[in-house]
Amino acid sequence: MSEAKKTYLVTGASSGIGEATAKRLSREPGAELVLVARREERLRALAESLPCEASWLAVDLTDADAPERVRAHLGERHDGRLTLLVNNAGASWRGAFAEAGYENVHRHMELNFEAAVRLTEALLPLLRVSAPSAIVNVASAAGRVARAGTGSYSASKFALVGWTDALFAEERPHGVHVGMVLPGFIATEGFPATELRQSILTRWTVSNPEKVAEAIVDTGLRGKAERYVPRPYALAAIARILFPRLVRRVLSGGAASGLTTKTGAESAR
Repeated sequence: MSEAKKTYLVTGASSGIGEATAKRLSREPGAELVLVARREERLRALAESLPCEASWLAVDLTDADAPERVRAHLGERHDGRLTLLVNNAGASWRGAFAEAGYENVHRHMELNFEAAVRLTEALLPLLRVSAPSAIVNVASAAGRVARAGTGSYSASKFALVGWTDALFAEERPHGVHVGMVLPGFIATEGFPATELRQSILTRWTVSNPEKVAEAIVDTGLRGKAERYVPRPYALAAIARILFPRLVRRVLSGGAASGLTTKTGAESAR
């Protein structure tokens, strides 16, 4: 007896965490993948390399018609089924608020938060019909702890974290599990993290896309509420609650990217 088809949709799938997640999900029994990002050539190459059925849609998720285009693609190519939605696409542009201003806040919110909200709104009916199903929002450790120079990025991820918590409670009665993954430093083509990985003192702070992909599987297919990658980043979130003054003093020591890096700008492509 053949496995029932399960449709997994991954945004930001052309590289980094999104690409690793697509590869990991392709090994699940009965998997069929929908790959969404801006770079069609990379999506096509990835789809052709996977050991399962896979389709792709090249689209900028900030476009007004993007959610309906994705929904139409699912209807045409996958019978309107959707077992798992992975909201992974995102980017980071550093800049202190006094210099970068509202415009930097706006572009972070538009891609990192609003695009995920709009896509989820369009696809939620399909997820409910396909229940049991799941949504995984890829946030960031910067969605719990912010530091200088990255406030706009953190603001978008804080918003995503809060919305995810509420959505979990709202959709649970409908059979749609909502989980969250909060990466810290992840070594990708856009962020090799060479200096951090060379030092024995900071090596632990850097992980890789494959480990984040496994965390996404844990939250999306195994019902976990949330996962930090690397796991010790959860301690920073706890410290922020218990010792806010101390954490603020420590983090105000510099404007390095710190906990902000998730996927880098390549995830938006």
